[in-house]
Amino acid sequence: MKLAGTAAVVTGAASGLGAATARALASEGAKVAIFDMNAEKGEALAAEIGGIFCNVDVTSDDSVDAGFAKARAAHGQERILVNCAGVGSAVKTASRDKATGEIKHYPLGAFEKVIQINLIGTFRCIAKSAAGMLTLEPLEHGERGAIVNTASVAAEDGQIGQAAYSASKGGVVGMTLPIARDLMNEGIRVNTILPGIFNTPLLQAAPDNVKASLAASVPFPKRLGEPEEYAKLAIAMITIGYFNGEDVRLDGGIRMAPR
Repeated sequence: MKLAGTAAVVTGAASGLGAATARALASEGAKVAIFDMNAEKGEALAAEIGGIFCNVDVTSDDSVDAGFAKARAAHGQERILVNCAGVGSAVKTASRDKATGEIKHYPLGAFEKVIQINLIGTFRCIAKSAAGMLTLEPLEHGERGAIVNTASVAAEDGQIGQAAYSASKGGVVGMTLPIARDLMNEGIRVNTILPGIFNTPLLQAAPDNVKASLAASVPFPKRLGEPEEYAKLAIAMITIGYFNGEDVRLDGGIRMAPR
């Protein structure tokens, strides 16, 4: 698929992996719509890349519908969707307070929130975008669109406290092939990236010694991943027409330890 002149939507695009992907798409001539809840950063990035910002909460049908309506009114029906919207979580399933002995369990409302954003929010955007892509005329080889999702290496080797996060990202991995199969006769490809430890805003705020320790845990190269590297893989998944139904780790060879 060619990027120049093609409409694209990137969720969670105001910062981190999503922002890098939005910039990469725009640099290749794509018309990019930024879906995010951070209006200040989203508007600034849209102005920078000549795109459009849509204030979208991926847990809300109405919000996602309004976002797609605004993006399509400006750029036309998207052929590209990259899902980067997500949240982290680190709470043990059950634990004992070392000082008081009090026993607590993971608050179920907090668990559900992670699933709603990371898993259901991703599927919500996929389903609504794919339905729109079905209205498009096919390109060469019958292609109508390409979708890239963001999971995590935690989908396969989650750490202590990552039950909700790993479940949500494992769900994204697990639904990739079935969705690709659902859409194969309509010419829509679906792939997922499993990033390792990346230099996103969350980690940029960490102390230098923490970042150095994390970097040292990567087999090679011994550094954090850069968002631009994620964006390059996303672009490859979009532009290489034979890339379909795949879940690809991008992690420097790391396998996460229990903690």
